[in-house]
Amino acid sequence: MDNDSAIAALGALAQGTRLDAFRLLVRHEPDGLAVGEIAKALGVPQNTMSVHLATLSRAGLIRSERRSRVVNFRVELDQLKTLTLFLVKDCCGGNAALCAPLIAELAPCC
Repeated sequence: MDNDSAIAALGALAQGTRLDAFRLLVRHEPDGLAVGEIAKALGVPQNTMSVHLATLSRAGLIRSERRSRVVNFRVELDQLKTLTLFLVKDCCGGNAALCAPLIAELAPCC
């Protein structure tokens, strides 16, 4: 990942509704959610939610899948992994002992 891709991803997440939607979708992996379900869960009008999801999609953080007449959204887990690794790649100057707490926090969810 390069700086421009990281900035695009972080910029897409730098808004409350988009961050909430992304975190909601992370919790619903691997099934994802339809735009209407996301909008209802967050108390946002569906058309507004669609705009936020489009921003996350352009940043490569989520993708849509058509299931019959419903458009379902899922997190791009590889992109999330790439962004996370980009952010912590040079963590603690290579001192594994300093990075251990970070790894310990991430391990249970992964």
